[in-house]
Amino acid sequence: MRPLVEFCISNLANGAQKTLEELKRDPNLDIIEYGCLSYCGKCARGLYALVNGEPVTADTPDELVEKVYQFLEDNPMF
Repeated sequence: MRPLVEFCISNLANGAQKTLEELKRDPNLDIIEYGCLSYCGKCARGLYALVNGEPVTADTPDELVEKVYQFLEDNPMF
């Protein structure tokens, strides 16, 4: 089972698209886009993704990529 990274389509439009595109290049991740993830407060404040069900936030797309990988390193699935 690979780590799951989920994105809200509204957050992608707000700048997370670059993060999604970078993470999609990693064959060890499953990436899913949804119409809404019901984290509207986080979505309005900045960029975020759900990583294995936990929200990870950042100010820039590059920072979000770094924080996703850091979260995965700090929280191994096995």
